[in-house]
Amino acid sequence: MDEQAVLVALWRALHLEVDAPPYVFVDEVGIRLAEPEPGWRSRPTMDPRFTASGRASIVARARFVEDLVAEQAGRGVTQYVVLGAGLDTFAQRRPPGAERIDVFEVDLPAPQAWKRRRLLDLGYGVPEWLHLVPVDFEAGEDWWENLSAAGFDRARPAVVASTGVSIYLTPEANAATLRRAAALAPGSSLAVSFMLPTALVGPEERALVELAARAGAAAGTPFLSYFTPQALLSLAEESGFRTTRHISAPHLTDRYFAGRTDGFRPLGAEELVLATT
Repeated sequence: MDEQAVLVALWRALHLEVDAPPYVFVDEVGIRLAEPEPGWRSRPTMDPRFTASGRASIVARARFVEDLVAEQAGRGVTQYVVLGAGLDTFAQRRPPGAERIDVFEVDLPAPQAWKRRRLLDLGYGVPEWLHLVPVDFEAGEDWWENLSAAGFDRARPAVVASTGVSIYLTPEANAATLRRAAALAPGSSLAVSFMLPTALVGPEERALVELAARAGAAAGTPFLSYFTPQALLSLAEESGFRTTRHISAPHLTDRYFAGRTDGFRPLGAEELVLATT
């Protein structure tokens, strides 16, 4: 399984172990899927103090996306697409309000096959409303076409989430993804996370980003794209989205971390753009 996907699952789990309630995001399934070796908490990437802001970013973006899905489901949207799904567990947790949603998980064939086996081994299964969509991006496969082949209805609106993905794509691939998503049916939403250029973040956060970049490069997944908020907003607008909105780290802090006295808050280096068709 992809190391970055495992890291996200473990940071979600660590949030419930080392951070004080109220919890921003509750996911007890991801760690079961990841099945880490004993002693995983002693990894350098699990140091609760050094990784706190990165961990907060992970749970904040997950909470934001799932709040968006719940909001849109209340408006009748019944399709949810997760690009670069990794060990996402929305389908296994089935949050309230999501009972009528078809979930489409798009990922590389090998890690997705691994996840399918884990879902079957753990008894979660792959119900008919969960569509695992393998796409070999390196071979030039089109996720849009594969999505349709898996039963996605282009005529109906959807929520599309792309979190923790843009950094690993080339600028050209990011632009192509935005153009594809902008062709979704009217009333659709795209939430995409992005990493700020390191020159725009503080020294402590820069150190964490640089650590993540080194780990990614060592695992064969180097960081390829950084964006300023205005650059990504402009790219989304040029791609054809009707509205675009910058979701800043301070916004996420105010929304999900207000009143905390433990200093637990998101990494300022990672933010989101929300675009609608």
